[in-house]
Formats: sequence, structure tokens, C-alpha cells
Amino acid sequence: MAARVLIVDDALFMRNMLKEIFIDGGYEVIGEAGNGIEAVESYRRLQPDLVTMDIVMPLRSGIEALKEIIDDDPAARVVMCSALGQESLILEAVQAGARDFIVKPFKAERVLEVVGRVVAD
Repeated sequence: MAARVLIVDDALFMRNMLKEIFIDGGYEVIGEAGNGIEAVESYRRLQPDLVTMDIVMPLRSGIEALKEIIDDDPAARVVMCSALGQESLILEAVQAGARDFIVKPFKAERVLEVVGRVVAD
């Protein structure tokens, strides 16, 4: 059975790019969210196998949403998405429970390599 993925990013084109990578890679995209509040609500409702979470978003940051998801479900698999130059935020996210990270602009091979490793854990 294909891993079920929730994609969280405030930019629609980024969500679409990730969705295409996941579908081409054999994953099932079961939901999308555009901010941290929607991310937490969607996680609770959909119970995905994996979440990709943008770090910088309006209303609630990816790190805040990550912490809330991990509080609800310590086994949650969340991969953070960041732009180059956000190393301190990536470190904070990993310390808060993120399993790994991918850097924008996305390269399909790298995305699938990271999420494949995280889903296999």
C-alpha cells in the first residue's frame, strides 16, 4: 500500500510541485494545507503516514505546527521544507521532532530519497 502524504506549504505552486513528485513516486497525496493551523487540523483528521511541512508560513509557523502534531502523536513522521539559508530553523525543527528536511528548490530524486527513508523508519 502506498504511503499517505499530507503536503503543507503556503505557496500553491510548491504544493503542486510536491504533489507531482509524490504521485510520480507512487505515493498517495491525501491532503494539502496552506498554513500551520490547517496543517494540525488536517493531520488530526487524515492521520497521514508522512507530512511535508514548510517552515515559514502565515498564522502558525511550520515549527509551531510540528510541535503541536508531535504533542498529539509522538510517532508522527514530519519532513520539513526550507529555503537555503534557514539552517537555524532546520535545527530547531529537528530538535522539535522533525525526521528530516528537504531544501527548496525541490529535486525529485532528493525528495523521494528523504521521504522513502523516513517512511521506512
